[in-house]
Order: sequence, then structure tokens, then C-alpha cells
Amino acid sequence: MKIKEDFILRKVADSYVVVPVNSLTLNFNGIITLNETGAFLFELMQKGTEREELIAGLLREYEVTPEKAAVDVDKFIEKAKEANVLE
Repeated sequence: MKIKEDFILRKVADSYVVVPVNSLTLNFNGIITLNETGAFLFELMQKGTEREELIAGLLREYEVTPEKAAVDVDKFIEKAKEANVLE
């Protein structure tokens, strides 16, 4: 899975936001806000990362069980699909 190139992640104060750039600004109104974990997953997905790699990344970065990491990754992927940010 890979995030479309026309979405960028920025840290604003203590929050993370995803905004469209280039031609996507015509079709995508608004911004997406993420927490630290969401920003971590977003950055991995910008490089093109599969589900199992995302789970492994969460396990390396955070103190979380494999089950919790899998649930969080699945929720994030679903939200990314709903927001139409995946290629």
C-alpha cells in the first residue's frame, strides 16, 4: 500500500495534518488530522509498505501487543481507504 504522492504530512504545533497538493487540491477539500501513531504509519505508507510491515513497525516503535498493533493498522488502512489517499 502506498499513499498518493499528492498528499503531504506536516507537523503543526502538537498535531499532524495531511493536506493535498497539486491537482488533488481541486478534488479534496479539507485536511486530515493524525495522532503520533497515525503519522508514523502514514510516513511508512508514503514509501509503500504492506500490512505486515506496518504491524512490525508499530511493534518496534511502540510498546504494544501484536494483536493491538494489527487492529490499529487495520483501522488506519480502512480510514485511509475511506479518505481516498491510497494509490
